[in-house]
Amino acid sequence: MAVSLTNAPTTLQVKVCGMREPENIGDLVALQPDYIGFIFYRKSARYAGEKLNPEYAKHLPATVQKVGVFVNEALETILALTEKYGLQAVQLHGHETPELCRKLKQAGFLVLKAFALDDSFDFTTLEFYEGTCDYYLFDTKGQQHGGNGVTFNWQVLDQYHLNTPFFLSGGLDIEHVAAIKAGRWPQLRGIDINSRFELEPGLKNISKVKKMLTAFRENISIADK
Repeated sequence: MAVSLTNAPTTLQVKVCGMREPENIGDLVALQPDYIGFIFYRKSARYAGEKLNPEYAKHLPATVQKVGVFVNEALETILALTEKYGLQAVQLHGHETPELCRKLKQAGFLVLKAFALDDSFDFTTLEFYEGTCDYYLFDTKGQQHGGNGVTFNWQVLDQYHLNTPFFLSGGLDIEHVAAIKAGRWPQLRGIDINSRFELEPGLKNISKVKKMLTAFRENISIADK
């Protein structure tokens, strides 16, 4: 059953992913995004594990939820890293099972399960995950587990009629603000931005991120700025 349009929030949440450098993290946190993402996938160019100081991460303001991004990691590894860095949420970008999602949710974490979409994506495959995740994250199907820097055909989202709300990801940029706001997707709860806001992998252009946050929070189009 589809969610009613009246249930959709007026303000979308914003997650900024792929953070790693302490000063850059501090500048981002000052903007107060809803979520900040740290990637714990060693093959990622934005891998945070060796640069992110655990004590620094633990003492970041509680107003910004810290998300650990994992790809096909064992439950024990995820739990160990969430404790080490004081994470409140996990984002799963691999072939994680509904049972793993359920166990993480039962452990008290906010759970986002990512799925790579293309024109032929079958949303019925997500029925097994219903009730096991807080959010789905719809990303662009590509060679990498996220961070490919390109959008997918958003028209496929019109086929999504499950109850779990979702975050939109995949090459999002300031130029997409108006189209995202105009989208008739009642389950949309937020966006995930990353590669299009980088000076280099793992280092964000804070000025550009600020413009994106302002565009969403003030409920205006970027053209009005």
